[in-house]
Amino acid sequence: MKFGGTSVADPQKLKDVAARIVAAHAEGTRVVAVLSAMGDTTDELVRLAYEISPRPEPRELDMLISVGERISCALAAMA
Repeated sequence: MKFGGTSVADPQKLKDVAARIVAAHAEGTRVVAVLSAMGDTTDELVRLAYEISPRPEPRELDMLISVGERISCALAAMA
């Protein structure tokens, strides 16, 4: 299951996504869920990176961008 940024844009939407994941699992489906960062988080993080450095290193940029996705996953797990 893949949930884009709009699908997890706010706390209620994250709760809805978590409920869908739990329901699919309860039906016997082996679930793999991929959650994007909430709303415009990725764009904001990239903007911030380029404000700090005109050429951010790809490794650090990847690490920064992954933070948004990890936040979504952690919040969905809490739901």
